[in-house]
Amino acid sequence: MVKKILIGLLLLVVVMQLLQPTRNISEGITENDITKVYAIPSAVLQVFEQKCYDCHSNNTRYPWYVHVQPVGWWMASHIKDAKDELNFSEFKTYNEKRANHKLEEIAEVTSDGSMPLESYVWLHADAKITTDEARAIQDWVKSLGVVIKEEPGPQ
Repeated sequence: MVKKILIGLLLLVVVMQLLQPTRNISEGITENDITKVYAIPSAVLQVFEQKCYDCHSNNTRYPWYVHVQPVGWWMASHIKDAKDELNFSEFKTYNEKRANHKLEEIAEVTSDGSMPLESYVWLHADAKITTDEARAIQDWVKSLGVVIKEEPGPQ
């Protein structure tokens, strides 16, 4: 009986590996990309690309372990939720009020350290946003005329 249960579990694990989620990878920069809306200083764009785009754009750089289920399913769900909240690749589709609110939130969450998520930083230590990077993002957002309601102190 134990042998049949173990074989059944093994078969379940094998079948799970065959059911891979769709990858979040698109071809190049779309017409709706944030770079088509705003002139972004290279230092700020570099932070976005290296530390935000994996979850908040249509182009994710996937680690090897994404092919192991259920990790891949969890990541696909996480990326979908993150893109629903903010998608740099679709930023041009946001109306002015929503875009300004998203810019304000970007400045706040990068400054207070709540983004990137701690679970992401555990596996991507280089994704942690420094105080200088957060300040550069805040300065850029302010230069666009967006009012940042609460400006947290340095991390």
